Amino acid sequence: MKITLLANRDVASCLAVNYLLRDLQEHRLTLFLSSRVGSKPLAEPLQHLKFVEQDLFNQLLFPLLASTVRTRPADKADKAYKAYKKERLLGFDELAEHLDGGVSELNSINDPAGLEIFAASEPELVLSVRYGVILREAALAIPAHGVLNLHSGKLPDYKGVMATFWALMNNEKSIGATLHAIEDSSIDTGPIVAITALDVDRNRSYLWHVLELYWDGCRQMAAAVQELAGQGMLQTSRQAAGGNYYSFPSASDLNRFTAMGWRLFDPDDVTSLARRFLPQ
Repeated sequence: MKITLLANRDVASCLAVNYLLRDLQEHRLTLFLSSRVGSKPLAEPLQHLKFVEQDLFNQLLFPLLASTVRTRPADKADKAYKAYKKERLLGFDELAEHLDGGVSELNSINDPAGLEIFAASEPELVLSVRYGVILREAALAIPAHGVLNLHSGKLPDYKGVMATFWALMNNEKSIGATLHAIEDSSIDTGPIVAITALDVDRNRSYLWHVLELYWDGCRQMAAAVQELAGQGMLQTSRQAAGGNYYSFPSASDLNRFTAMGWRLFDPDDVTSLARRFLPQ
């Protein structure tokens, strides 16, 4: 099956694409990236989070890793080399070498020129994870099997941006990711394929919780692809009416988050994640 992946140029998206690549190797994959989510100025703590999620990895670590891998001896018969290639996570430039359709940035997917680029990937199915652009009707009409989105929040209670942040703010005992279909340009409203669950850990940061959601979420997404490839259809359920829509937290929201004992990220979490991309 020809599958087009839509993601954001951040480390959580990169992690998710790595998970999907390992489960969907028999399919033809193309990846388009948005450069950011939202256009409004961010409060200072969110700027720090953006540095960790995007700048640190995209501008520093990933280019360095791509250079390191290109200079490493490529002895394909060497077991250590095979393990090295299989076990470590790949940055976006490295992922491009493993995706038949490559990796490119596409922020104007709904414009005529962007729509033409998107259509040229000939998607039979689109998988969206953290993509920063709302798809309009013309783009949604292209893939025969539609668009599946992995939302890092339980629907319909946590629609919108940074759902995990708001779930932690609301003292939820469990958070989740929702795999659902996108049928129109409304946000997080389509039929639900699956919802995963993760127990909240008060000793962990917001970023840790978000990253943990993608393991089971991407497994559900890969299982849905296999079901579509085999049966041509998916079992879904309609979302319950109502729910809540959330946007980026304000400075006062972030202050309250901190006062509750939460942290947006921990240095140890960032270090542990970075090590997963490093050569052994």
